[in-house]
Amino acid sequence: MTDQSNAPRAARSGGRAARRAARAAPLADHLRPVRAGLEGGQYRPLSNAGVERIHQAALDALEQIGLADAPPTGVAYLTAAGCIEGEDGRIRFPRALVEDTIRNANRSVILHGRDPKNDLHLSGDKVHFGTAGAAVHLVEIDGRNYRECTVQDLHDAARICDRMDNIHFLQRPMVARDITDNLEMDLNTIYACCSGTSKHVGTSFSEPAFVGPVIEMLHMIAGGEAAWRERPFVSNSNCFVVPPMKFATESCEAMEAAILAGMPVLLLSAGQAGATAPAPIAGAIVQAVAECLAGLVYVNAIKPGAPAIFGTWPFVSDLRTGAMSGGSGEQALLSAGCAQMHSFYGLPGGAAAGIADAKMPDMQAGWEQMCSNVLAGLSGLNMVYEAAGMHASLLGFCLESLILGDDLIGQALRCVRGIEVDEDSVSLETIRATCIGGPGHYLGSDQTLGRMQTDYIYPALADRTSPKEWVEINKPDLIAKAISRKIEILSEPSRAQFDPVLDMAIREHFNIHLSR
Repeated sequence: MTDQSNAPRAARSGGRAARRAARAAPLADHLRPVRAGLEGGQYRPLSNAGVERIHQAALDALEQIGLADAPPTGVAYLTAAGCIEGEDGRIRFPRALVEDTIRNANRSVILHGRDPKNDLHLSGDKVHFGTAGAAVHLVEIDGRNYRECTVQDLHDAARICDRMDNIHFLQRPMVARDITDNLEMDLNTIYACCSGTSKHVGTSFSEPAFVGPVIEMLHMIAGGEAAWRERPFVSNSNCFVVPPMKFATESCEAMEAAILAGMPVLLLSAGQAGATAPAPIAGAIVQAVAECLAGLVYVNAIKPGAPAIFGTWPFVSDLRTGAMSGGSGEQALLSAGCAQMHSFYGLPGGAAAGIADAKMPDMQAGWEQMCSNVLAGLSGLNMVYEAAGMHASLLGFCLESLILGDDLIGQALRCVRGIEVDEDSVSLETIRATCIGGPGHYLGSDQTLGRMQTDYIYPALADRTSPKEWVEINKPDLIAKAISRKIEILSEPSRAQFDPVLDMAIREHFNIHLSR
């Protein structure tokens, strides 16, 4: 019998070699299995009637209860826009004014990176994951210790974020506790973050007076005021309210200055259900929505169309103790419900997810982080803050957990992407060729090889070997691999470091605490 298989095998082998070479090359962004800006919105924890009821309750709260403690400048802006200052000092928001503001607000915000490839487009249900928070402790894995954070830790976090494909932005996750002067801390926070990553950066201001010096530094980094205003690569995370239903006077003044300086603003309402927000999940959403709608009116009274993110960030309490429970299933539902309200308004929005109450990156941290990250992504949350690295209910930040979070978020993003159904993916012809005269399996099919990289995501650190293989490769430990990856990244120069001439100019003008 003549063997006729040699020629076809040679042809297939050559094709496979070419495909292997193609797989080794980086994929174009649009072909990657996961990427920034995937469309969520598949998960809707609220019924349509529930969304409408929450909306109406929020409007009632604004019109009937209003917010207290606006600064004099805020009172002037808001009353000029049509708000009413009551004899009790509370600012009330007429329904028509709020609805007009929603209609006219900026619905397609771009958060720029210093590198344009890192720009984030926040329209619709596009999903982006990143860091946030103000942790005061760094989690040290080796000794299972917590110690106070330093500006070097913050810079290290920025450098790691810059290398993580699935972490799309860096909002300051730690407070530099080694810098006691608040102005110097704010300036060094900007320096540490922006010299560590070219992704978009979020930060806060300790006092309104510090906005000016920070903007001055940002003009230097950008190459001038005009360049900064064209592509503002830092946004202001602003806790403009003190729940329940009060303005945070100094934060509002800082927000006003930031908006006038061309900086995008995250309107952050962070009540805690059962403490500073109602205990029912729906009630916590109502209050957060009302407070952020007030913030939206405020922003647009200062500068119509200014870029603002609808930052409903209500947290959950463990009602047995009153302590925050950021890793709970209730927190995951709360953030997903907030995302649904953002979608209802058609406004760019953000909320918290990925928080672990666990003190170390262990199994508890894994389930807490994955549960809320997946639901946030599936709900179409534009900006998923605190998605990686955050432990101890926001008190601790862990660099190794940040690295592990990249794998975790990659899997969450694959869930967000969902299942595409088209002529090729239903696979009828592939099934036919495999089952009728074919090999009876799909391992070597052109379709399988072609889809390996575009449809499937492979973790960088997670272990998928068999027990036998695991033993043969000396039983690799996940935490040890994360430590090794951290050391590798931090041993290399920052890819976002400033030009030496610019760096010298910044250091001559400001007291920079990071060593060269």
